[in-house]
Amino acid sequence: MAMTITEKILAKGAGKKSVSAGDNVWVQADILMTHDVCGPGTIGIFHREFGRDAKVFDRERIVLAPDHYIFTKDQMCLRNIETCRTFAAEQNLPYAYIPFTDSYSGVCHVTLPQKGHCRPGEIMFGTDSHTCTHGAFGQFATGIGNTDAAFVMGTGKLLIKVPASMKFLVEGGPLPRGVMAKDVILQIIGDLGVEGATYRAMEFAGDTISALSIEERETICNMAIEAGAKNGIIAPDYITLDYILARTRKPFTCFASDADATYISVKKYQAKDLVPVVALPHSPDNRKNAADAGDIKIDRAYIGSCTGGKITDFIAAAEVLNGRKVAVDTFLVPSTTEVAAQFDQITIFGKTLTQIFKDAGCLPPAPPSCAACLGGPEDTFGRTHGTEVCISTTNRNFIGRMGSKKSAVILASPYTAAASALTGRVTDPREFLG
Repeated sequence: MAMTITEKILAKGAGKKSVSAGDNVWVQADILMTHDVCGPGTIGIFHREFGRDAKVFDRERIVLAPDHYIFTKDQMCLRNIETCRTFAAEQNLPYAYIPFTDSYSGVCHVTLPQKGHCRPGEIMFGTDSHTCTHGAFGQFATGIGNTDAAFVMGTGKLLIKVPASMKFLVEGGPLPRGVMAKDVILQIIGDLGVEGATYRAMEFAGDTISALSIEERETICNMAIEAGAKNGIIAPDYITLDYILARTRKPFTCFASDADATYISVKKYQAKDLVPVVALPHSPDNRKNAADAGDIKIDRAYIGSCTGGKITDFIAAAEVLNGRKVAVDTFLVPSTTEVAAQFDQITIFGKTLTQIFKDAGCLPPAPPSCAACLGGPEDTFGRTHGTEVCISTTNRNFIGRMGSKKSAVILASPYTAAASALTGRVTDPREFLG
């Protein structure tokens, strides 16, 4: 029976020879991830249902990565972190990246790949909708709620419905200059709408996708949820394997879709037709070409988050900012401590990233965390407080997403965010790129 890559992974997890879209199957979880926002709720339900002294189903398969509301004086947020720390100690969890300790890493969706927790053919559940990021590694990865997560924590299993698959072919060679993965996924979401892939598997393929770095693939899969998808996924290749084998030696199985697999739709894009785009307030599908939005003024620029705070994102921003001065407050939030360390290690144009950002007049980089992406407490770094218009490399621009309900968020690639920071208006980055 022909199957898509998503169906093959779920069949393996269910111990079946095959599954089809719409089947309800019990699957074995390979990884369960939770953080400071949903971790305490998950832990509380786990204790209630399995007992105060119950043990998790497998210590090696639980990852605790608090990341959202970290560098704050808010006592409720700090209490959540303490709950995660206590649980990790009680369960003797080997993979707990706890804030204010040497183990702290930063944003969970970038931490997990960097620490070797993402492997092809596996099933990952996470108490965060952007867990779909990890489909970039050829695995089934999806977000779940606290109750489901507590059940997985205790049993290692979950009953799910196999999603039907939609294929997105992007072909015609590498992306044009000035276009990034963020532009690709914003283009697709703009075409589909925020409900256009509800409970579907969004499979991305084609030679343009194959030419992307693993971090750019993460950006695309990260935002599958913004079209309503159950998961986003890209078949593994040598780029995937090079990344993974440098970080883990745990065994895994690679899958690819059969040539005659069934899709509910196949949509094709040509790389040459893709241009820098933005998503205007207040929805990720409110797409507009950056070149046509130059009349929109901005008050600040924000470069960070799981979607836009990886090292490749900052390198792209630095290409635009080098030798120039920003016109608005420009916030830099590296996603992890590993990314932050690379600011002083990576040089382009004969200068470190740190020097380029400093010379451009950007604000000093913040400690790694989700920071303003989800708003957070009043003292969250970069949080909007009034009527600011912020161009951001984050993944959501709902009302109040970054703080004030009166503010507005424009989603963009690091290239476009940096270019806009220079002019104080939405700007096509190709104006600054040779």
